[in-house]
Amino acid sequence: MATPILMRAMVLFRQHEPLELRDVPVPEPGPGQVRLRVLACGVCRTDLHVVDGELEEPTLPLVPGHQIVGVTDDGRRLGVPWLGWTCGRCRYCTSARENLCDEARFTGYDLDGGYAEYAVADERFCFPIPDGYPDAQAAPLLCAGLIGYRSLRFAGDAERLGLYGFGASAHIVAQVARHQGRRLFGFVRPGDAAARAFALELGCEWVGASGERPPEELDAAIVFAPAGELVPAALAATAKGGVVVCAGIHMSDIPSFPYELLWGERVVRSVANLTRRDGEEFLALAPRVPVQTEIEEYPLEEANEALARLRRGEVRGAAVLRL
Repeated sequence: MATPILMRAMVLFRQHEPLELRDVPVPEPGPGQVRLRVLACGVCRTDLHVVDGELEEPTLPLVPGHQIVGVTDDGRRLGVPWLGWTCGRCRYCTSARENLCDEARFTGYDLDGGYAEYAVADERFCFPIPDGYPDAQAAPLLCAGLIGYRSLRFAGDAERLGLYGFGASAHIVAQVARHQGRRLFGFVRPGDAAARAFALELGCEWVGASGERPPEELDAAIVFAPAGELVPAALAATAKGGVVVCAGIHMSDIPSFPYELLWGERVVRSVANLTRRDGEEFLALAPRVPVQTEIEEYPLEEANEALARLRRGEVRGAAVLRL
């Protein structure tokens, strides 16, 4: 079937404003790139940060979306993640830390993403999608899964693991952590009974409000919610020698806290982006767990509604645009 000249896309023209459905030219792949007919694209909180202006200076106009599952012109099913290009020459790229490259370009931020019928991507940064995953169920693996997996690695061998915020990443990480034999403690917004029930379904042995102390000290905590006030709360719940991992790309300011919360060789660290190695490892692991993503599907033209539900904390699992 011949590739059309125009495609439908949800386009961000100005931050703080809704996306607009437009007919735009189908992108042509450049050297080293592949073109994909988009089958599904996950809706990520990072997309929300871009639209809401919390991540500044995106390339505008912009097609958001960085959890893309698509079929290439030659028939291969590939996934396109957040990390879209790196220089390959800097001290970070040459020391297995390409996620920190100062010249990196990101899908759905610097580069047009998957809220469209077609997308182009650097083939070196694409991943084959594991067999057995339908398109829409595979999409959240490409960011919620990858960032969650990197965060879990930074938690070390913690047996008692706290998860703050039970959205797309946490619902995947919980499955991997249980597969590894860890004990899970969940933290949700006060009064959010639906999130509490979801966390218990996913294997948490205790679930409380975000400011509560768990019944036991944690060996590590991962903070998925973009709320800086959760960092001191997580430190207070973590045992000496433990680590608090901040998994988001954006977070509100962390309030000051007494040094005694950090003392005892506790560590606070962030997760920045991902590497291709993260993707290869996680996408090999996911079918073995097996990770099962819970999704809410939306047609392309309802991307604004999907973002609004995510903004209000109403999405159970992950939101996905189905094309």
